[in-house]
Amino acid sequence: MGFGQGLSGLNAASQNLDVIGNDIANSQTVGYKGSSIAFADVYASSQVGLGVGVANVIQDYSSGDISTTGGQYDVAINGAGQGFFVLQDTAGNTFYSRNGQLNVDSNFDLVNASNGMQVMGYPANSTFTAAAVGANLQPIKIPQGNMLPAATTTVGVQTNLNANATPFGANGVGSVILTTGGVSSTYYYKVSGSTTTLYTDAAATTAAANGTYTDSAGNSYTASGGTGTLSSSIPNSVASALPSTFNPNDSTTYTNSVPTTVYDSLGNSHQMIEYFVKSASSGSSSGYNVYYYMDGNAMSVGGVAGAPQQLTFHSSGTLTNPTAPVTVTYTFPTGTSSPALPLSVAMNYGGGNVTQYGSDFSPKITANGNPSGDYTGVTISTNGNLVASYSNGLTQVVGAIALARFNNPEGLQPESGNVWAQTQSSGQPTTGAPGSAGLASLKGQALEESNVNLSNSLVNLIIAQRTYQANAQTIKTQDSVLQTLLNMS
Repeated sequence: MGFGQGLSGLNAASQNLDVIGNDIANSQTVGYKGSSIAFADVYASSQVGLGVGVANVIQDYSSGDISTTGGQYDVAINGAGQGFFVLQDTAGNTFYSRNGQLNVDSNFDLVNASNGMQVMGYPANSTFTAAAVGANLQPIKIPQGNMLPAATTTVGVQTNLNANATPFGANGVGSVILTTGGVSSTYYYKVSGSTTTLYTDAAATTAAANGTYTDSAGNSYTASGGTGTLSSSIPNSVASALPSTFNPNDSTTYTNSVPTTVYDSLGNSHQMIEYFVKSASSGSSSGYNVYYYMDGNAMSVGGVAGAPQQLTFHSSGTLTNPTAPVTVTYTFPTGTSSPALPLSVAMNYGGGNVTQYGSDFSPKITANGNPSGDYTGVTISTNGNLVASYSNGLTQVVGAIALARFNNPEGLQPESGNVWAQTQSSGQPTTGAPGSAGLASLKGQALEESNVNLSNSLVNLIIAQRTYQANAQTIKTQDSVLQTLLNMS
């Protein structure tokens, strides 16, 4: 027995103590992975071993416990699959980490809070609805500015228009069935203030003859003076069509109305109101006329301000025209300090959204467009998307965190700052969105704790200490044998 075996044992035990001590020291380090040491015996040409050597230090890449922190930028790699955050230092070198303690620096870059390295990921797409996964990785920047306003371009209308509503006559002429001299006929009338005038034609040019007329409810009217002027007004309940010259300020001249909030190119809100006017039936079809007003001013249909759009329905109650969106335009008044661009809105009535059945008006309106909004914060989704929130109640994707995986993660080289570096043994990284391509998902406002089992480490520390003491004893024994030999000489 020589001193070499004991010295190699002391050296190996010392390194084992170093590894265990490092694990204990990092038991509270976020994302830290514990290590174990692999020993190998040493032989030359003889049957007697020359001691022990350290073959490798093996890291345990199993997941640590997930703890909720509430930190806005904290994120944990969670669930099945591999995953490392991709970090870049100021020199452009790339490193990998499981430490999800993130923050935003003075340049609004997302950085690792423990080492200041930039977090790499994907930019948002052009519409800020998703991340451009597959694009070149780049440092993630958290924009702190306002969300851009978007003008309203489409409005969807879903409603039933009551088929039993009383139609309104064209050009202010209504119709009613009256009986005189035992004969029932359709008469036409116009209302001017408190005066109702009865006519025999729809153009309201030929006054009805003097006489007594009775409606379907038994009400009687007397026409006199040869002008068709009636002794009393005709109630709506007996009319076939009400006289109507549309006026948005007179609720008696339209059947229903519905307001919609729309936005101009500057993000200012405006109220657009649709006025629905029931029209008389023609053959097997009937319909409504729709008038559009913006902030009390007439909008244009087909380039004509104040013109209505006709909705035509089949006798089954389905919309037959228009089938394509109706373009309604409005030019904002000039002379303002910041005039907005003209507004053009596509009104969608088709696709079964608007019907005419014998039930009540029941509008449901959808519209795009939004005002500007102040940045209020960001959340991190399970797929790595960074979703920014704004004071206007809307959100948008501003980027995404990427993860990397390796064919042999045990081949990574540990570096200071709780990071690893790629080596030839680890292989090249494969990057992608969390939750895809064998990568783990993320959990926001949480951190992955160290996977060091402190109890096991303390037990292993005692064993390593005993091993060190035993190897020291072999050296002491060899010294005693050598001393005996010297004493014999």
